[in-house]
Amino acid sequence: MKAWVNILKELTEASGVPGQEHEVRELMRTYLQPLTEEMYTDNLGSIVGRKTGSAGGPKIMLMGHLDEVGFMVTRVTKTGFVLFQTLGGWLPQVLQAQRVMIKTRKGDIVGVIGSKPPHILSPHEREKVTDIRDMYIDIGAVSEEQAKELGIRPGDPIVPICPFTVMANEQMYMGKALDNRGGCLAAIEVVKNLQETAHPNVVFAGATVQEELRLSGARTSTSLIEPDVFIALETGLALDTPGLADMPHLPEIKCGGGPVILLYDGSLVPNTKLRDLFFDTAEAEGIPYQYGTAPGAETDAGAAHQFGAGVPSIAIGIPARYIHSHASILHHDDVENMVKLVAAVVKKLDQKTVEWLKA
Repeated sequence: MKAWVNILKELTEASGVPGQEHEVRELMRTYLQPLTEEMYTDNLGSIVGRKTGSAGGPKIMLMGHLDEVGFMVTRVTKTGFVLFQTLGGWLPQVLQAQRVMIKTRKGDIVGVIGSKPPHILSPHEREKVTDIRDMYIDIGAVSEEQAKELGIRPGDPIVPICPFTVMANEQMYMGKALDNRGGCLAAIEVVKNLQETAHPNVVFAGATVQEELRLSGARTSTSLIEPDVFIALETGLALDTPGLADMPHLPEIKCGGGPVILLYDGSLVPNTKLRDLFFDTAEAEGIPYQYGTAPGAETDAGAAHQFGAGVPSIAIGIPARYIHSHASILHHDDVENMVKLVAAVVKKLDQKTVEWLKA
């Protein structure tokens, strides 16, 4: 098993909802610091390491994002149930009866997301999806006072529970927060790939904060680094599960089919020359790839490309099933090929090529 699988396990099992990403940030620091000359953080908490190939060369920024979709405590009822706010995009149908961990100042508290039992619902109510506002978290407390004594208070982060799992097909991995700990891992592994080879630029690799809340960290970190090219390392949608074959307007994206090059998302049409450089490099290197669209999503590339006079930007992702839920699944080979492709493109981004991208 590749060493990076254990890194992915650590990253996915760490907690990091938007605005409270410190656990994941320290893991990124641990793995990036030995590979880079200097570490930087912006004032929101995004983290970046510098790896110089050619001093004075163009600045290439490779960024995953630290945060995962999760929740926040908003109130405790008089009978001890915890009410919550979602952080990031959640569908209500994936929440009921799921286990969660509340991270309090006194320690971690396990709970389960509850709602009205189906036995007492009217026929009309049974046909409806339960509204998230009608859900709560049961931690076993019997009163508001007891919940507070346990350490619960408004603002506490709440994360899904899903231990990292190597599946029966050992090429597949399941865990929480693969969106976007997969991208964080890719940032680390690309820098490792560049250790023993020349590259005609200065690479800044790391991860942003609060991507799931309006791409905040991408804005502040690009202001810190002022990159010439920005590549968002993401986790994309795998569309290879039952029911999707009957939707011909969707691209064919499968786990194991290679990294996904986004043609557009809700925040960006990528620089077309940079997009074609990814296509051409993949084909020349024999690296499998897929392409996709995400009109209902935004990526950090969407914020980064607006920095200053504009930055050639693109998002490339590891296809994963069931993102924005408690448990996602991705394929070993897609991680490997994502790293190979991004590293191969970085090696081509010399000053002349970057000027061509901007022309």
